[in-house]
Amino acid sequence: MIQLDDLDRQLTSAFDGKVVRKDLLHRIKKGTNVPTFVLEFLLARFCASDDQAEIDAGMEAVLATLQDNYVRPDEANAAQSMVATKGKHRFIDKVHVRFVEKEKRHWASLENFNSQRIAVGEKFYRDNDRLLEGGIWAEVTLAHNAIEEDDYAFYIEDLRPIQLSRFDFEQYAEGRRAFTRDQWLDSIMRSVGLEPAKLSKRVKLHYIARLAPLVEPNYNYIELGPRGTGKSYFFSEFSPYATLISGGQATKATLFYNNARRKVGLVGYWDTVAFDEVGGIKVRDPDTIQIMKDFMANGRFSRGAEVIADASLSFVGNIDLSVDQVVNSTEYDLFQPLPPELDLAVMDRFAAYIPGWEMPKNSSEFLTNRYGFITDYLAEAFHYQFKHTNRYEEVSRRIRLGNAIEGRDEKGIKKTVAAFLKILHPDGAATDQEFEEYVAYATECRRRVKEQMNKRKPDDEFARINLSFITATGEEVVVFCAESKDALATQQPARRRLKEAETESATKPGTERADPATSRQSAAPAQPSVGGHEVELEPVPSEPQERHFTILYGDTGYSYESIMGPYLRGAREVTIEDPYIRLSHQIQNFVRFCETCLKSGTTKAINLITGYDDKTQLADISEKIDSLKQSLLESDVVLDVKLNPNMHDREIRLDNGWVIKIGRGLDFYQRPGSWFEVGANDLSLRKCLETKVDIFRIEPVGPLPKRLR
Repeated sequence: MIQLDDLDRQLTSAFDGKVVRKDLLHRIKKGTNVPTFVLEFLLARFCASDDQAEIDAGMEAVLATLQDNYVRPDEANAAQSMVATKGKHRFIDKVHVRFVEKEKRHWASLENFNSQRIAVGEKFYRDNDRLLEGGIWAEVTLAHNAIEEDDYAFYIEDLRPIQLSRFDFEQYAEGRRAFTRDQWLDSIMRSVGLEPAKLSKRVKLHYIARLAPLVEPNYNYIELGPRGTGKSYFFSEFSPYATLISGGQATKATLFYNNARRKVGLVGYWDTVAFDEVGGIKVRDPDTIQIMKDFMANGRFSRGAEVIADASLSFVGNIDLSVDQVVNSTEYDLFQPLPPELDLAVMDRFAAYIPGWEMPKNSSEFLTNRYGFITDYLAEAFHYQFKHTNRYEEVSRRIRLGNAIEGRDEKGIKKTVAAFLKILHPDGAATDQEFEEYVAYATECRRRVKEQMNKRKPDDEFARINLSFITATGEEVVVFCAESKDALATQQPARRRLKEAETESATKPGTERADPATSRQSAAPAQPSVGGHEVELEPVPSEPQERHFTILYGDTGYSYESIMGPYLRGAREVTIEDPYIRLSHQIQNFVRFCETCLKSGTTKAINLITGYDDKTQLADISEKIDSLKQSLLESDVVLDVKLNPNMHDREIRLDNGWVIKIGRGLDFYQRPGSWFEVGANDLSLRKCLETKVDIFRIEPVGPLPKRLR
């Protein structure tokens, strides 16, 4: 039993029934991929007490509920069999609904149930729009359809979204009045699972800034930093009103408006749309970026129809370069990881650049074991303010900014301050000292955007980087970014002349022309240009790099070759451990994997270690594997297969030192509804299931035995 501190007592008193001990979440979180707000939904149901005996009983109930109702991906067949046998069963899962045009009907799917043809009644997707746009977590009762003439085996009998049924904002604001600002700030930190005593004041403000797009409409920010700092947590785990997508989904139909269906995209259904791994964004249609620019500027765009939406756009990704070296470099800037499609016009629309390199790595030492808000309750409070409160005018009346502040600077700073007021002062105004603290932070985050654009631009368009504000006492304060304050290369970047100006100077009458030989010796290598301006390109790595990313449900563009191809170069022996190479489609996936190995040109041996159970037709598998063995021998590749009934891990090891871990193994593709649809044969066009991919390097193993060389 933990000893309650003052903040615990305040929270349990002012928000009785709306707080939960966060150590209970940490205890069950490690064993499942269920989002935090789903787990806390269950904890609030069973563990809303400060009595240890009741909490222990509640924890058992939560674990039993997860055991009975949450199905892991590798248990899909058993789950289907259970529904068919029992007639119905309740699951906790993420539910998606899609419209199949050729059949003129809707079909549902559950991420871990492995069926794409679950019948769903109109009332469910009519009452829950987000079923059609990204899916929602819910308690869903699936029933078995025994009518043989029907073309589906399962249907949704009941569906209850996992979120609060009602929220009282006045009660929330009234409860806030019992706290000082710093106490409330610490309460927010504990609510996201962190112990505030372990964090500096500045880092706490970084975390509040991450929450800004959940409370402020049309708020756009970027955060780049090292891996493992929780950049995407708030969009994948914290709020049911945010969605996290990968760069491969950045299409205008998905994001903004689908002309064929005449339906608005993700920005019309979610408070926040976050782009994960922003450095990997692939834009097939240039119109997507233009529409994005319009939307980021004023929340509206036109695609045959005028669309107005409130969604905020968040861009999170990794930066692998040394920040200290970047700010002191004349060639690099802190936007370096971004793809070229995200140009200066997009960057200028960022209200803030959060310095992700200052955030602590995810570690148990920062986790709290004390009380915090039930995540879903806090998410509802943020959603209410997103939809119903406007603090921008209040900020505009109160703030005073310096002369270097220009149009987009002012808008970005004001929106950041408005978001801080919503999160930290939902009950009223901040003191002058608190308000100036928010203004200083917002100004710094906007200055970081402007400094990096100024390094990229060969003229003085963004040269006014000394952003400032006026305090209540009339003092002007110029704000600097911590990482670049003393970096001359950032504060006074060298100006690269425009090509047109160089040409004009060289051809003007009376101008002395340089000797060609001398010019060739002194000139820098020619750079590509965009719009007449020279641009700097990030050096292309000479060999593959470590990668850690998430493939989201419905993503396309991932094949075995695109994920593993670069790492197979030079590998002579490949070992794959995957317990689920059993069913026909799984063996077909393994054949495709072997084909990818053959394309590397160096593979001589493939070792498969897989599992089996009593239901598997081992004779049938053996026949198929033997056929594959024979065909590989014709290409001078030896396939060795070992069966291990007790294995569960999935891993691909290459003798050149690379290890590839895919959470679902090779079977991370959705089963096609028909073998005559796009993606049935080309895996890069087939939709994926959600899974994590980690590619890292260890010491290479020794040489192959002579028989395999």
